[in-house]
Amino acid sequence: MSREKVIVIDFGGQYNQLVARRVRECKVYCEIYSYKTDLGKIKALEPKGIILTGGPNSCYLEGAPTCSKELFELGIPVLGLCYGAQLMQHVLGGKVERADKQEYGKTVVEVDTDSLLFKDIPRETICWMSHFDYISQTAPGFRSIARSKDCPVAAAENTKARLYGIQFHPEVLHTEKGKEILHNFVYEICGCSGDWKMDSFVESSIKAIRDKVGDGKVLCALSGGVDSSVAAVLLSKAVGSQLTCVFVDHGLLRKNEGDEVEAVFGPEGDYDLNFIRVNAQHRFYVKLAGVTEPEEKRKIIGAEFIRVFEEEAKKIGAVDFLAQGTIYPDVVESGLGGESAVIKSHHNVGGLPDCVDFKEIIEPLRDLFKDEVRKAGLQLGIPEYLVFRQPFPGPGLGIRIIGDITEDKVRIVQDADYIYREEIARAGLDQDFNQYFAALTNMRSVGVMGDERTYDYAVALRAVNTVDFMTAEAAQLPYEVLNKVMNRIINEVKGVNRVFYDLTSKPPGTIEFE
Repeated sequence: MSREKVIVIDFGGQYNQLVARRVRECKVYCEIYSYKTDLGKIKALEPKGIILTGGPNSCYLEGAPTCSKELFELGIPVLGLCYGAQLMQHVLGGKVERADKQEYGKTVVEVDTDSLLFKDIPRETICWMSHFDYISQTAPGFRSIARSKDCPVAAAENTKARLYGIQFHPEVLHTEKGKEILHNFVYEICGCSGDWKMDSFVESSIKAIRDKVGDGKVLCALSGGVDSSVAAVLLSKAVGSQLTCVFVDHGLLRKNEGDEVEAVFGPEGDYDLNFIRVNAQHRFYVKLAGVTEPEEKRKIIGAEFIRVFEEEAKKIGAVDFLAQGTIYPDVVESGLGGESAVIKSHHNVGGLPDCVDFKEIIEPLRDLFKDEVRKAGLQLGIPEYLVFRQPFPGPGLGIRIIGDITEDKVRIVQDADYIYREEIARAGLDQDFNQYFAALTNMRSVGVMGDERTYDYAVALRAVNTVDFMTAEAAQLPYEVLNKVMNRIINEVKGVNRVFYDLTSKPPGTIEFE
């Protein structure tokens, strides 16, 4: 699809997805690429602007991630963030050194409001600093346009070359005017018009799917989650009866969820879909028996999913395409975009086997973040109760059970999670948190129940608030709700004698346990 875009070049920064997300919030499409990407490929993408991310290295050390001087000579505006700003200066003849006083956290920065980058920004603003090095001398043609108490060059610009660098992180919410600074870059400096909108995305995606599929048949992997549901409805609008949706109940769903998915998308549901339910619980349990390593679990589940779909495709006959609800964070976290480390292989990305018995895989939501998927769902006319339902990972409870997976453990976490969600709803809190669930730890401990010694499992409860699922904070649940959930789980769920509440944010943790 033809659309203006800004490219994020990743140098290993922890906020790379946030940078892209913030640019998209400005209605400008943005993608992430590794710093190792060939310069010819970057040029071929014809970006309106380039953003260099932060990173954990010192740009002046041997072996540090770098880029060629030619990147800054393309005539394309470039904005360097933190490490990206330091690297720009280093490559172009400036000087970067280890700082005597390192800055970390919220910092008052004085900016030059004559710069387009800081147009309509208060002269003094709070920014998030995180650096050990500093720019001690700007490169020829640059001037300092911001400073903090301990950082004389908190930002620099070369307006003739349209090159900008800022020492702080505008992408994080702690930088009070960060979104406005990025908005200034993409509009005032790059000249973007803002053509990244969900209505145009839906319209162009339907046309692109029709053109690709032609008169072929499509098999859609439908889990009942937000991503796959939006993908299924989008595909249905594009190719109608050429689509068959296969729902695989792998035995790792929430309590009663298999029946709920069938009620929505099955023959008696709201959508005119060719719907097939496959009850494959036993074969997944056999494949996962004794497996404890999270990445191995994900890959096994992903591979087995594909095998099931291949079998169903053969029953249907002559299926050309496999469709699934992969979204952009799945791609980046699986190590297929940018330069950041693999966080976790997603069953529908890193878990795919090398050989798949389909002509091609269609992933219509692959470019979208979670909140963009929801907007697309609303644009497609999907009811809000489906669009805003609790996120649920493709590998299901397999990554909410620490250690090996057994039918009994699945039963424990299903029952505990059901109680937790029920009490959250009774307390009227079900719309207050973006995601909440129960997980089963691999810890067993001594307890006393009915005057007898027990040696049972501990359940962990999780609830988070997040805007884009790239970062998250633990929710503050009322103690009386947590206490009621704890009492019910211990009294009603056989095999549990202890309940924890997880306070970890993302980062350093992830939202899911594995």
